[in-house]
Amino acid sequence: MYKNTVITIGRQYGSGGREIGKKISEILGIGYYDDELISLAAKNSGMHSDTLSDVDEKATNSLLYTLAMGGSLFGGNAAIAYEMPINDKLYIAQSEVIKDLAKREACVIIGRCADYVLKDYPSVINLFIYADLDKRAARVSARRGITESKARDIIIKTDKQRANYYNYYTSRKWGRIENYDLCIDSGRIGCDKAAEVIAEYVSHIEKSI
Repeated sequence: MYKNTVITIGRQYGSGGREIGKKISEILGIGYYDDELISLAAKNSGMHSDTLSDVDEKATNSLLYTLAMGGSLFGGNAAIAYEMPINDKLYIAQSEVIKDLAKREACVIIGRCADYVLKDYPSVINLFIYADLDKRAARVSARRGITESKARDIIIKTDKQRANYYNYYTSRKWGRIENYDLCIDSGRIGCDKAAEVIAEYVSHIEKSI
């Protein structure tokens, strides 16, 4: 691995994105950051980690705030900055953590708009993991001990939440292939094979640099 290659992973709920990310980090011998980003953001910002966990990967739901900011987090309205929702504070804090990690080490980062946060970073490889809804429902059902019907409801709600979060904080659309270097259907090849394919892809990219 090159010293500072960062692999970001966007993922549909139930596609195994986290599992694949962990396997990639093990194969390549690099760091893995998911929920750790919350604790790091809490430490750097002075906010409580439990409070941040409640709004992780959720866009602000304050319509008045969004309108006041011109529909964008970075509307430049300093007069109301002190009223910034906790969601936005977490996004900013996590973005700083992500940028700092990219400067210090090679790693895998799960979600949190990391591909967008590092859009100007030269050594980033952006991935998106997806799978057929039925396969994701079966996976979530088995993992959580619920019916597949309930799993589908959770999947649809969570994917909508992730899309809203990504679309709100970036100028892009969640899941669009042009945002990523590689998109993989984990339902067809499984998490283990997906991790192997991605690790090989990363190695190939690094050799071509």
